[in-house]
Amino acid sequence: METVRLTMAQALVRFLVNQRIRLDGREELLFPGIFAIFGHGNVTCLSEALWQVRDIFPTWRGQNEQGMVLAALGFTKAKRRRQIMCATSSIGPGATNMVTGAAVGHANRLPVLLLAGDSFASRAPDPVLQQVEHFHDPTITVNDAFRAVTRWWDRITRPEQIVESLPQAVATMLDPASCGPAFLGLAQDAQGEAFDYPARFFEPTVHEIPRPRPDRGELRAAAELLRRAERPLLIAGGGARYSEAEQILADFALRRGIPVAETVAGRALLPHDHPANVGPIGILGSASANRLAGEADVVVAVGTRLQDFVTASWTLFAADARFIHLNAARFDAHKHRAQPVVGDAREALRELDEALGDWRAPAAWMERARREYEAWNRFIEERTRPTNAEYPSYAQVVGEVNRLVDERALVLTAAGGLPGELCMNWRAKAPDTFDCEFGYSCMGYEISGAWGAKMADPSREVVAMVGDGSYLMMNSDIYSSVLTGHKLIVVVCDNGGFAVIERLQRAKGIPAFNNQLESSRVQELVRVDFARHAESMGALGLRARGIGEFEDCFRRALEADRTTVIHIETAPHDWTEGNGAWWETGTPEVSPLEEVRRALEEHRAGKRRQRLGV
Repeated sequence: METVRLTMAQALVRFLVNQRIRLDGREELLFPGIFAIFGHGNVTCLSEALWQVRDIFPTWRGQNEQGMVLAALGFTKAKRRRQIMCATSSIGPGATNMVTGAAVGHANRLPVLLLAGDSFASRAPDPVLQQVEHFHDPTITVNDAFRAVTRWWDRITRPEQIVESLPQAVATMLDPASCGPAFLGLAQDAQGEAFDYPARFFEPTVHEIPRPRPDRGELRAAAELLRRAERPLLIAGGGARYSEAEQILADFALRRGIPVAETVAGRALLPHDHPANVGPIGILGSASANRLAGEADVVVAVGTRLQDFVTASWTLFAADARFIHLNAARFDAHKHRAQPVVGDAREALRELDEALGDWRAPAAWMERARREYEAWNRFIEERTRPTNAEYPSYAQVVGEVNRLVDERALVLTAAGGLPGELCMNWRAKAPDTFDCEFGYSCMGYEISGAWGAKMADPSREVVAMVGDGSYLMMNSDIYSSVLTGHKLIVVVCDNGGFAVIERLQRAKGIPAFNNQLESSRVQELVRVDFARHAESMGALGLRARGIGEFEDCFRRALEADRTTVIHIETAPHDWTEGNGAWWETGTPEVSPLEEVRRALEEHRAGKRRQRLGV
């Protein structure tokens, strides 16, 4: 058997470089690059291996390990999970900084390969710098924290172990049912140890994303259930996007006369004006979709894990509504006693369509859906209408961005009040132009994820919309985008703190406390000049007061040749409301505050409407 003598780090990198994927009839690198911050746990061996392939497998220097992982996730979302970025850190705090990013990938079913330094397999120099010791178990390191937030976890203590581990990691990340982060902890001594690897381990391998077909019995049962429906509703989730099912879903809905509501992850699967579109659903959804959900007798969920923001904590649907759940993951397909159809979303929809024969939902139901959607559109037209207010609402800023971008631009957000305002008020001009990370609602994803998305497609504008709270939590990838030439437009909506959480606090009858700057324990109330801060990182910084100035600033940003940050102060208490959704959150059962006691009664009323797994 032919062998190649390499260090473990060199072999790992050579294996990654030789993984390919077939995209639109051509072969591309499955792993097109790696984000890296080097420390003593990865700089002496892994960086040497990466240096050797720097021209074909680029290494991108990060500013923060969490930001690197978020950028990698923004990249793979934009590539619809067809390509996977890697991220590497040293041991200790560098590694644990990546844990939050891994959780974002796990919650959103997104692949990323994480490579962290680990302590020495020999234990000879223990305890090493940044090693956390456990008195009862010397095998534990901080990298064990990744077990809870990864789909594949391994610790490499011998150089030959990667021969078995790496292919399994790749298979996990490419499997639509188990997709998520893969983690390898690389012992520092093992990284540099040499081994005679089989040459065929490095042969180029071309991957294709599997498309599992549904079971015929499950499909037949689903078709029989749908044929009895008088008021069916289709809920389209992120899995439909990753399956590239947009066109089939759109055609299926029109042919069968089924209204389509979109989850947060499924937003912009259909353009805003598609005849079957009835808007986003759930807590961040539209009154049109939510009303239809309350009356639907059969709900077809496609590629969604049905989290509480979609189901309004399972109060949105009629008590006797039946569910059909098309999903590549068995775990999701069987939720809430749904009729499962386990398989690829695109192929499952195609085969369900064939099984339905000439069935079509009653025309009156789709007409009803269109009337509801027209009413919702009139509502958001009014919400987003520009005014001369000194402090415009989030909705007005969203509406202005919506009017000014072209149909290919990607808008991106993650946490705070903007997910709701974007999901409700954004009108998608084309499919796949919307990214709201709300599986983990991770503050800081906005700018880092936008950097990764711009890497994935440098030809289109990427607009990150971020609140002042998220900006302060993680903004250093503005500098990354400037250094690497990946131009972003960053809109900072400054409402003076964590305003949307204060909204929830007040809704539960609790006085404003420790969320807005003005209600926090501060010696001096100082507001940040985000435009000047961005300028210090090499970006173009602009300040806007009111929508008129914001329009001028945004046009300048579109014409600029570098990342531009627009700082606009917004109204802290002007939210888009009235979609009829309820969200279960913890509520004190005992309180001296009358307002809290009233909130408890509202909470109990909501609980009475809740479906419990049936």
